[in-house]
Amino acid sequence: MIERYTRPEMGRIWTDESRFQRWLEVELAVCEVRGQRGEIPADSLQTIRRRARFDVAAIREIEQRVKHDVIAFLTNVGSSVGPDARYIHFGLTSSDVIDTALALQLRDASDLLIGGVERLKAVLQRRAREHRMTVMAGRTHGIHAEPITFGLKLAVWHAEMERNLKRLRSARETVRTGKLSGAVGTFAHVDPELEEAVCHRLGLAPAPVSTQILQRDRHAEFVAALAITASSIDKFATEIRNLQRTDIREVEELFSEGQKGSSAMPHKRNPVGCEQLSGLARVVRANAQAALENVTLWHERDISHSSAERIILPDSTILLDYMLDRFTTLVDGLIVYPERMKENLERTRGLVFSQSILLALLRAGAGREQAYEWVQRCAMRAWQTDANFRELAGADPDIRKILDPKQIAACFDFGSHLRHIDTVFRRVFGADGGNDEG
Repeated sequence: MIERYTRPEMGRIWTDESRFQRWLEVELAVCEVRGQRGEIPADSLQTIRRRARFDVAAIREIEQRVKHDVIAFLTNVGSSVGPDARYIHFGLTSSDVIDTALALQLRDASDLLIGGVERLKAVLQRRAREHRMTVMAGRTHGIHAEPITFGLKLAVWHAEMERNLKRLRSARETVRTGKLSGAVGTFAHVDPELEEAVCHRLGLAPAPVSTQILQRDRHAEFVAALAITASSIDKFATEIRNLQRTDIREVEELFSEGQKGSSAMPHKRNPVGCEQLSGLARVVRANAQAALENVTLWHERDISHSSAERIILPDSTILLDYMLDRFTTLVDGLIVYPERMKENLERTRGLVFSQSILLALLRAGAGREQAYEWVQRCAMRAWQTDANFRELAGADPDIRKILDPKQIAACFDFGSHLRHIDTVFRRVFGADGGNDEG
């Protein structure tokens, strides 16, 4: 399915070309700062600027021999620079370059994901406003509870994506951190001022303290934020899947012209997009477990985290970027059946108003246990016989002792259930209640 991915920007972040380019940016930034401090002759710095380059194929060939990616990279870059390459990587350890460059990659990936969340929020807001007063059954345990609107459901999703947006922004700042503190974090061959200057130059924050690496709780937080966001999409997709069931059929994924749902049954219109999104969310959640496992390393570092990160960081960011793009398109084209929603709501013949009757009895002075018994008695008869709950309640002698027909009729009013929808919309979307599509 992923071959249909139409947003290549995220994938480019994780190519070898991009990774080595970020390594080179870190190495050159260190050289620039050292040159400003008089630690690299001006002519040598100019040579490094002009000649430093790399060749991906050559690096791979060298790595086959030396079994070390950074050494292979430095060997290849050094061959293009010449004798002045001795100033490159001076006093650094491999993880100084790898982790600082990775922070640049994660920052860029975060920016794409944040943009994706913002686009999804805009579509959710537009569709929520469109169906602000589209009445449907609210369900708990899968059973009709009380009336809500489809717009309210979408507003809940919008608010959840706002929380995901905050988590992603926070995680971006957590991983937007570099380190150049040497082999065990003591700055034995560089100094903290160089680290600060280089990180500033690269748009990163220097880690207050580090070992040979940046601590992996940072990356675990990042992947956890991705996993939570993916789980939200899974939740929304699962709801659509349920509402598209033949027995309910209140919403439906757009079924394009020429699309086929089954090799055997020509009538099938399946929620395949939502099902695929639910499946992909499982992968991102599993990757979060690996990120948590990476927090625990031996002493000042080992490399057990590295192999896992080469999979989970590209895969998780690419998957979530795809999921956001796919679900935004899905919601934008989602088919909604308001008449079916109302029809389903009325199938229980007024049972969704049982609490309204109960509360009216309490307000009129009935005891709670007694009132509950009366209402439940009518409700269970309606369940078992398909009788009209409103008619049963209106004919019940105990209820009629407390409430007159006009009071009973007032309990079966959708408006009383929806009177605060506008207030909720203002809470979610601001003072305009979601009228601004942006």
